[in-house]
Amino acid sequence: MDLQVSDGDRKALCAIARRSIENCFRKAPPMEYSGPAYKLGAFVTLYKNAQLRGCIGRMVSDLPIAETVSQMARAAAFEDPRFEELGEEELDSISIEISLLGPMQRITNPEDLIVGRHGVYISYWGRSGVLLPQVAVEYGWDRYVFLEQVCRKAGLEPETWKDRKAELYIFEGLVFGEVRN
Repeated sequence: MDLQVSDGDRKALCAIARRSIENCFRKAPPMEYSGPAYKLGAFVTLYKNAQLRGCIGRMVSDLPIAETVSQMARAAAFEDPRFEELGEEELDSISIEISLLGPMQRITNPEDLIVGRHGVYISYWGRSGVLLPQVAVEYGWDRYVFLEQVCRKAGLEPETWKDRKAELYIFEGLVFGEVRN
């Protein structure tokens, strides 16, 4: 992805994500946002003991990235339907990963999907699903398993991606996370 994000901006976005979650427990007023003003889609993923603890994001956003990351961090902590809400006692044991998303590109040829570089989004008859670029690598999937898995995530049959009415999109992501001691 051509997006250049400085180390300082990466650290700032990670700090914003953590502070946003902490402020929910402290009933603090809304945060003031500073930092990069670019507008991108973003996902925030929470891990506890190297296990997924929450992940929510937006494919596109018209908000400055700091605000998008803040909102997605809160949503990952408290709104991911796969998990109980994050407890305050868990704060010190979670790590945060941020995925900034490039623009989506519609594809009709599955060979255009490059594992390790692209994430994938499917839309079919009102259902949709997304898997971030790092997911296929983490699980050792090839492009066809990746496509089957995004169909499953959308609640579709695994081979739905082959249907001409299925809309497939690829996108690149810039992934980074907190450095915790």
